[in-house]
Amino acid sequence: MAKIDFKKKLKHLYQPSAKEVVVVDIPVMHFLMIDGEGDPSKAKEFQEAIEALFSTAYTIKFLVKKEENIDYGVLPLEGLWWADDMSAFKTGKRDDWKWTLMIMQPEMVSEEYVKRAIEQVEKKKNPVALSKLRFEAFHEGPTVQIMHIGPFSEEGPNIQRIHDKIKEDKCRLKGKHHEIYLNDIRKVDPKKMKTILRQPFTHQ
Repeated sequence: MAKIDFKKKLKHLYQPSAKEVVVVDIPVMHFLMIDGEGDPSKAKEFQEAIEALFSTAYTIKFLVKKEENIDYGVLPLEGLWWADDMSAFKTGKRDDWKWTLMIMQPEMVSEEYVKRAIEQVEKKKNPVALSKLRFEAFHEGPTVQIMHIGPFSEEGPNIQRIHDKIKEDKCRLKGKHHEIYLNDIRKVDPKKMKTILRQPFTHQ
């Protein structure tokens, strides 16, 4: 049986430096996605989305393992973040935050696998947010990123660093702030959290 560690295979995307901001070109990738809004530390909707995403992602993994004879580790949770008024992030108005939670799916995962997995999850668990889940291609393109180690509340300086890098290169921000959570955010000690901070950009 083939075993694939996509975090190693895609090391340049999932294992960036914690010391320096790097520029990467993100190809088209396919994700399980759920949209929502509200304070992630309080919103029940946020936890429900995580449950539905991981239940489906693991079901897909086992289908692929059985039928394709390929075993792989489920990829980490990722989040796109924005607000109608972006000042909500600086002022801490977390109830106004909007987000898309998502999990990347390997190239062998088809619409058919996703459909069958959703049907199985619905029969076994039927998590509340399952009906909101979609499978979609996402192309981020040119992006800057850095690894942040520590709690979310201390991300500010590293976010500023990636924004500064974009400005230094005579480019401008494009799209949504993107985070990749390499630990289980529900369980890990905040001091030990590893979060990839990513910001797409476009040339002026």
